[in-house]
Amino acid sequence: MQAALTIIGEDLKLVELQFRKDLQSDVPLIRKVGEYVLSSGGKRVRPALLLLAARLCGYTADKAVPLASVIEFIHTATLLHDDVVDSATLRRGLASANTLWGNEASVLVGDFLFSKSFSLMVGVGSLDILRILSDATTVIAEGEVMQLLCTGELELSEDKYIEVVRSKTAILMSAACEAGAILGAVAQDKQQALAEFGMDLGIAFQLMDDILDYTATEEEFGKCIGHDLEEGKITMPLIHTLRHCTDSEREIIAAVVEQDEMSLEDFRAVSGLVKQYGGIAYTVDAARTYIDSCKSHLGLFAPSPVRDALLGLSDYVVTRNK
Repeated sequence: MQAALTIIGEDLKLVELQFRKDLQSDVPLIRKVGEYVLSSGGKRVRPALLLLAARLCGYTADKAVPLASVIEFIHTATLLHDDVVDSATLRRGLASANTLWGNEASVLVGDFLFSKSFSLMVGVGSLDILRILSDATTVIAEGEVMQLLCTGELELSEDKYIEVVRSKTAILMSAACEAGAILGAVAQDKQQALAEFGMDLGIAFQLMDDILDYTATEEEFGKCIGHDLEEGKITMPLIHTLRHCTDSEREIIAAVVEQDEMSLEDFRAVSGLVKQYGGIAYTVDAARTYIDSCKSHLGLFAPSPVRDALLGLSDYVVTRNK
């Protein structure tokens, strides 16, 4: 991330300030919950992508920072809703908002952030950007429902899973990159290239998250390891394992997935099978394939420090441990 921070570090600080400014409300709980989630950390990858994409496309005016804040508003809203759906207790190593304030407050503050995002988008003054980001929020909601329907589905195919990932995670990264390109008023082929860059990057990002659920410590990951498995989420490492394991081993996995609560022994049994059948290595290879693809989309742009920063951000995705 260092090359990116060298270029846009000051702008990211302005994004934080803009986020806090946009949280203004006559309802104190909205600011309290919003600022809690914001101050709990996060890599700010999505606003960074928008800022870098805009820079790559030659944009130097003042709309990038407010728009990057909108991206973080949308992302924060999805986190609040996700943690309620997943019954999460940790987020970025701290108690999740729903643990502290309850599910009702988390859902409603998430609704506020989504609604506020649209009024902020209008302020940017671009119908194209409004269309892209509003379409993205619709797709994210569809992705959430798709994931819910796939919960516990041992027959889930890799292609179907990637479709869920595109909708739930990657679409916002794609939209952030494309919005930056629109700010820079580049040709359609470059706008599309940046959208595809963000999409492939987002898929790789989620695949690495899948791995961390099996391999990271809670301190590194910032949330409970094994939580996806406990929630019955069939992610890429497990999809690969289910394709290759024996029938008796499949029954072990099915029994754990179907349980409401998972013991440490259950988690070790399944994670042992995932490692035995190469589910981790397979997922890392898949993530690297998507990163190679995402890098290729930047071939339309001349070499520059900003392009190098985007390439470096791509490499960071497959080397991160949190």
